[in-house]
Order: sequence, then C-alpha cells, then structure tokens
Amino acid sequence: MPPTEHTLSVNGFEMRYQLSGHGEPLVLLHGFLGSGDTWSTILGGLDRFDQEYQLIVPDLRGHGGSTNPSGEFTMRQSALDIFALLDHLKIERFRAIGMSGGGMTLLHMATQAPHRIQALVLISATTHFPEQARVLMRGTTEESQTEDSWAMMRGLHHHGDEQIRALWRVARGFAESQDDMAFTAQTLSAITAPTLIVHGDRDPLFSLDIAFSMHDAIPTSWLWVVPNGGHLSLVAEGLSDQFVVTATTFLRGDWPSP
Repeated sequence: MPPTEHTLSVNGFEMRYQLSGHGEPLVLLHGFLGSGDTWSTILGGLDRFDQEYQLIVPDLRGHGGSTNPSGEFTMRQSALDIFALLDHLKIERFRAIGMSGGGMTLLHMATQAPHRIQALVLISATTHFPEQARVLMRGTTEESQTEDSWAMMRGLHHHGDEQIRALWRVARGFAESQDDMAFTAQTLSAITAPTLIVHGDRDPLFSLDIAFSMHDAIPTSWLWVVPNGGHLSLVAEGLSDQFVVTATTFLRGDWPSP
C-alpha cells in the first residue's frame, strides 16, 4: 500500500509528512536540500522498512511540500518541529534514521529528550560545521547551480523556484552559523539510545575524524565506515540493500553491546 500524505500546521508552518506500514514507529529524516521522497529513491521503496515498522517520513521545514514563512532554519528548531509532529501523532518513543541534516536534527532530539529515542542511525551527520564544509556552503549560490541541479531540486520541492532559492540561501548562511551545531563530547554523552554512525571515509563536508569523535562520545554506539564513501554514501549504487539489512538488525536490537 502506498504511503498516505498528510499536512500539519505546527510551529508557524505547514508540515507535509507521509505515513506507511504498521508496527512500532520509525522516523526517517532526510538531509538538508532533500525531502521525504528522497528515502524511496535511496531505499528502493519505503516498503523495505514498512513491513516491520510504522514509518513517519516528514518534509523538514521549507523542504518538499512543507512551507517556511519565516525563511529561517536551524537544526535545533527542526528537532522541535519533529517532536511536535510526534506529539500530534501521540508517539512517545520511537526509532529514527537521519541523513546529514536529518541526522543533525536527531542529535538535537537525542540530547534534548534522550528518554524518547529507542535507537538511532546517523548517516553522514556532524557535531559541528568544520571549515571545509563552510567553504562549500559559501559557494552555494544560485549562479553556481547547473541545469541538472535545478531539475533535481524542482523534482523534490513543491513550492516553486523561490522555495529552492530560499533553501540555497539558508545553506549559504550555515557558513556563518556557530551555535546551532556545536556538540561537545559532554553533550553527546547524554545520548542513551543505541546509535549506529554511518560515514564515508572521503566525505568532503564532514571528515571521518568527526565520526570517530561521535563514536567515542556516545556511550552505546557503533561506527560503520564506508570505504571510498563520500557524503551520503547510501546514494551509491548497490549499497542500499546492505544498508537495509544492517539497519534492520540494528534497529531490532539484535547487536551485542559494544
């Protein structure tokens, strides 16, 4: 059965989200500049997980079918938005997978309310924005985008070219952000959920040492380093099957303590 689409007025914007499957709740958070629809592409269909879980797949503020009248975006606010959605759905505890910005949102959620999260998978996430990422963020201008970039973004986002321009403006603004992503080992130590960190060893935004630092700081965590992997390595052909098998056994709690 295909996912059902819904809209929720929350925290000053309209959030689009999809629901599918049955079972315990599993939240899927896409990366910045992506949308909830990205998951079907990467996984080869949401039914890869929805036979075991009820999937909650939102479009983050300003992405996909969600609006963002304020024009502002932080990972911290994104966490509050997702908590508001889960409260609306009367979901207290949940498992979650987040890519890049979605993973950063989950870091805020897992440190704000550790008791609510049963298990986490963080893909290409970071504790802070290093200079190598800030350089690329500063270059996120409308003029630098190719026709292929415009076509991809138009396929993901439902509110026209101004929505896309607004997302690129926010991405460019991340280069000057200092306090939104500023996790220390002490703050990460508050995370109680078993956490699987998935990171490419050639990520041009967030170097592998950041993943190692997360692994060291989060008490119950595992690190999966993807050889020759860049940012969001799951996009690579052939890795989605391996990811689904690995994540499924991890989320079930089948892995022994590290």
